[in-house]
Amino acid sequence: MEEQNIFELIHNMDNFTNKLIIQWNKSFNEDLGVSHVLVLSHLHQNGKSRPSDIAKILGFTPPTLSYLSDKMVAKELVVRMVDEADRRIIYLNITDKGAEVLGRAILEGQKLRKNLFEKLNEADRAQLVHIFEKMNRED
Repeated sequence: MEEQNIFELIHNMDNFTNKLIIQWNKSFNEDLGVSHVLVLSHLHQNGKSRPSDIAKILGFTPPTLSYLSDKMVAKELVVRMVDEADRRIIYLNITDKGAEVLGRAILEGQKLRKNLFEKLNEADRAQLVHIFEKMNRED
């Protein structure tokens, strides 16, 4: 592939992703960003987790995760828990309120994607699915 085409592709992908994030932030009125929702989703799927493990899995730095955690604890979306066997170990766990907020975030994301992908006809959507599947293969 020509170098210019690669840069155009990356530029267009970045623009599309940024557009999605901006639209989601405008429609989701919880004073939380996508990163917060990723942490909530991780906790919902995996249960209590050490912040350092969450940071590694999601690709955040420990200070970034600490900042995100502080805000979510203040909003009562997550709680910090001390390991009973080793009090130096701290876990984060999602609260019922956090699960509710996560559910609303997921619904808002689904509505956004539905609106965006309605612009494509059936053949375009099938081609897009094929392209994403191909790019996600681990060959």
